[in-house]
Amino acid sequence: MAAGFFAILDDIAALMDDVSVAAKIATKKTAGILGDDLAVNAEKATGFLSSRELPVLWAITKGSFINKIIIVPIALLLNAFFPIAIKVALVLGGLYLAYEGVEKIVEYFFHRPKEGHEVVAEIKQEDNEAEKIKIKSAVTTDFILSVEIVIIALGSVLEKSLAIQILTVSVVAILATVGVYGIVAVIVRMDDAGYKLIKRSNDKGLLAGLGHLLVKSLPVIIRILAVVGTLALILVSGGIFIHNIEFLHHLFPKMASIVKELLAGLVAGLIMVAILTAGKKAISFFKK
Repeated sequence: MAAGFFAILDDIAALMDDVSVAAKIATKKTAGILGDDLAVNAEKATGFLSSRELPVLWAITKGSFINKIIIVPIALLLNAFFPIAIKVALVLGGLYLAYEGVEKIVEYFFHRPKEGHEVVAEIKQEDNEAEKIKIKSAVTTDFILSVEIVIIALGSVLEKSLAIQILTVSVVAILATVGVYGIVAVIVRMDDAGYKLIKRSNDKGLLAGLGHLLVKSLPVIIRILAVVGTLALILVSGGIFIHNIEFLHHLFPKMASIVKELLAGLVAGLIMVAILTAGKKAISFFKK
């Protein structure tokens, strides 16, 4: 009996060792998409009142965990029984990401900025609704990026046993969520940490200087993340198209992959923006 028990423990230890090695390899392969995920979600999790930052981030984090709980078993089942569906899902998700990225660029260059009184009125009237919309948008974007992360992780362990596939993908999914949103939490609370350092040091000395640096750095970091996040959306979507559409994969073979992915994402995004804008105008016209 004791020998059998220790044999089971030995098997479990061996399995965990295999999973740790596989998870390390899978994490390396998903590092790029995790960086994009961080940039996108950090940008989406900012712009709220200080008192609402952590509750909003927690809501997005919970949404991200639910996304992973949905995606991991579906990805494993589709990979086993209907692998082409994974490619279709990725391309559809890529179209959404491309639209979201290009729509931000169009919004920036072609829509007039709102006047101060318009912004104040909008905040008063739609504060809770705007927060819900932002959370929903962040969770939706996280879903698409999570699909990419899970599939890349799964692709790195296809030759392994089913048990190792399940455990490896699950570990990567958990690490992705905890790691990304943990770093986002640190970023969005930089200014509060800075204010506390200033207060504790009575605005004197090295700690006060560090506090002022944190406070002044946050708006700069948010602006940088807004740009990087938009670029990441376009690049991730372009990468999805290039790697999953055979024609695009072999098009312009001498072109640098990052340029190819950027162009593919921009073109797809522009087409999606044009289609959806025309659709909205058509619906508005027929309603009249």
